Amino acid sequence: MAESHGDTKGTTAHTEADAHGRAFPPFQKETFASQLVSLLIAFVALYLIVSRIALPRVGSLLDERQNKIEGDLTEAQKLKDASDGALKAYESELAAARGRAQAISTETREKLNAAAEAERKTLEERLSVKLAEAEKTIASTREAAMSNVRSIASDAAIAIVQRLAGVKADRKSVNKAVDASLKG
Repeated sequence: MAESHGDTKGTTAHTEADAHGRAFPPFQKETFASQLVSLLIAFVALYLIVSRIALPRVGSLLDERQNKIEGDLTEAQKLKDASDGALKAYESELAAARGRAQAISTETREKLNAAAEAERKTLEERLSVKLAEAEKTIASTREAAMSNVRSIASDAAIAIVQRLAGVKADRKSVNKAVDASLKG
């Protein structure tokens, strides 16, 4: 367990004797002047070390850091200007491409419209030729039919008169009656 090294009374006596016997060393009158000289020497040495070694190093680090920041800012501004220039070039190229696309679109539309118009005219000409031919065919067919209708009507009228009246009708008078009824 715990061993004791002497009398506890002796330890207390030693502490009491130091506390009552002398004052705190920095406040002793005998050493006060030498302490001031030591403090002055230490302060001057510390001032010289700080002003000659530490402050120039810190100052050079601060200057170096400031120069680095300014260099970075300058480079960032250069890159920003370059990106702005590239953006303007891109926008101008995009506008030029849109203009070219619009021109190509307009040209293609005009070509297609011209081709469609030419095809429409060709189709109209073919249709008008076919229509004229059809009208001629219809007119000749109508004339043939009308001439057939006249002869058929004359034959039918002669047959009807003979059957109803029992008399054979004169072809000339029947033709006049059919012509009068066909005219209107």
